[in-house]
Amino acid sequence: MDRRKSIKALVVGTVATGVVVQACKSSDDKKVAADAEALLADRMQEEKDHLKKVEAEPDFFTAHELATITVLSDIIVPKDAISGSATEAKVPEFIAFIVKDMPEHQTPMRGGLRWLDMQCFKQFDKAFVDCSAADQIKMLDQIAYPEKADPKNKQGVTFFNLMRDLTLTGFYTSEMGVKDLGYAGNVPNKWNGVPAEVLKEKGLAYTDKENKECVSYS
Repeated sequence: MDRRKSIKALVVGTVATGVVVQACKSSDDKKVAADAEALLADRMQEEKDHLKKVEAEPDFFTAHELATITVLSDIIVPKDAISGSATEAKVPEFIAFIVKDMPEHQTPMRGGLRWLDMQCFKQFDKAFVDCSAADQIKMLDQIAYPEKADPKNKQGVTFFNLMRDLTLTGFYTSEMGVKDLGYAGNVPNKWNGVPAEVLKEKGLAYTDKENKECVSYS
């Protein structure tokens, strides 16, 4: 299933995020519905049915959990001179969709988010999202490097690995992420035919008719 088209349909539709839905004016409803339908026009019926099933499910994450994911995703992929941040690429919405589409991620994500908050309460007397930026990085430094991490933080390491994987997947499969990579995709070549030196070497040449009728690029 093309997850980018699916998540984009959810974002412009009525399920992935309440923020987007509330921001839409009633006069835009028809356009939103048309855009979502157009994005799924080339999907197989089985995929459309699956998407509707996922759409019908209630949001998995609580507001606090989603806020934590938002902060984490922007730490993992911050805004730079080339592209925007993970949240600008709709990564939190992508992750919210993925855990409904792939329920096996639900327990590891929720457990990891709770573990992160518990550690922050022990060290800073605050939940992760309420910690200063410096303390957030101090906490993540303890779990972001598996080979250096204390064995007692194994659960945190496992969670952060998953969080990082989902964040990078969401970002680099978005339009913004693809542009960040500089990936051009399939583009037509501009070919002016066999080079003159090669033709000369082989004792060949294009006819006047061929030179006149063939397209030439400067």
